[in-house]
Amino acid sequence: MNQTALVIIKSMGIGDLCILTANIHAISTSIGKPLVVLAQKSSRASSIFKHDPCVKEVIELDKTGFFNIIKKIKPYKFSQCYVYSDSIRMYLISKLSNIKQIFHYKFFSKKGKNFYRTSQEFTEKILQKKIDSTSKIYWDKDDIEKAKKNYNIKNNIKNIVCGISASGKTKRWRISNYIKLFEEISKKYQSKFFLAGGPKDEDLIKAVMDSSIIGKNCISFSKMTIEEAIPIIASCQNYIGSDTGWGHIASGLGLKSLLLFMDSPPLAYGVYSNNISVIVPQGETIESCGHNTRGSEKISFDEVLKKSLELIN
Repeated sequence: MNQTALVIIKSMGIGDLCILTANIHAISTSIGKPLVVLAQKSSRASSIFKHDPCVKEVIELDKTGFFNIIKKIKPYKFSQCYVYSDSIRMYLISKLSNIKQIFHYKFFSKKGKNFYRTSQEFTEKILQKKIDSTSKIYWDKDDIEKAKKNYNIKNNIKNIVCGISASGKTKRWRISNYIKLFEEISKKYQSKFFLAGGPKDEDLIKAVMDSSIIGKNCISFSKMTIEEAIPIIASCQNYIGSDTGWGHIASGLGLKSLLLFMDSPPLAYGVYSNNISVIVPQGETIESCGHNTRGSEKISFDEVLKKSLELIN
């Protein structure tokens, strides 16, 4: 029997995938073999796991097509399956793919639960041991050295990945605040800023590039793929910006990261890694901040500047 195990990740987000990486590594280490991961295209799993020794292959999880998914995974003859979801659909797909041993969340149990703690407790219960929740993304060292050379990334310069965008407007700090922040940092340190955003963020990127103080020291990721951007991020020292997929990638690559939580729960997305520091809106705590906090206008500039300088010092 094929002893390769399958991990099913239903979540669509890059950040969710990064958080689950520690669980995948723990399972792979426990069974002594790399895993196959079934994940949605939007999670960028194929790129994030490209050089991961614990992941043998990534299969794309179709949003629709119940039997098409079964047709994809059944030929692998998996012996085990770990379903990071409370979805009956994912369970049935595993069952109809003739996977004998299926570990899954209790059905209809995730609502209101802490994302990272739920996944960690699930994995620890299966493996019967504690795991380190800090995620790690592996990348080719030659690619990283090439990125350093191509983008003139030097250790005597503060190379900062800037998460100026986010998945929604309520999760974004004003671009004027970021520009002012980066200008203040550049007054104290020789710095280079890598603007983490996509094609839809060109207006935000242009606003930063137009700064007479820092514009000439900025490089945009907007026309790059995730695979092109990752070795550049790995060459930097810090991430400052929104709670977004870019921030979780940076943290997974070992960057000391400052994440601003305005409309999402830091208890679920900000405390799983030792590489992450958290800022929440004034009047909120790590415990109280969550979805629908809508606190983008209550993020203190002075606090962000102070913690940013502490981070990069």
